[in-house]
Amino acid sequence: MKSIPTDQNLVAYCGLYCGACKKYLQEKCSGCHENMKASWCKIRTCCINASYASCADCAEHMNPDDCKKFNNFISKIFAVIFKSDRAACIRKVKEIGLEKYAAFMAKSGLQSIKRK
Repeated sequence: MKSIPTDQNLVAYCGLYCGACKKYLQEKCSGCHENMKASWCKIRTCCINASYASCADCAEHMNPDDCKKFNNFISKIFAVIFKSDRAACIRKVKEIGLEKYAAFMAKSGLQSIKRK
């Protein structure tokens, strides 16, 4: 298995950090930005169409939880199962930027900021 890289291109559009994902580290996934099979993801499609690096660039929804694409039924289920807080991830990207966020997540070894 690969070691966790620090790469801002591995920050998924929704704020998850692909660089710490088990499938990415096992070389079974190329990450959100490169994974053409992820066309089902409405967040990814929205960000690509709007030329956003992530939801942190969205001016329409200052709070990502206000966005129906970001905060949908499936994401709520995954948040409970994985104890992830993608909105906290997006807030952190807004606060420190993609590059520092990638370094923070790689250093902590996390794919997502955990729910409290």
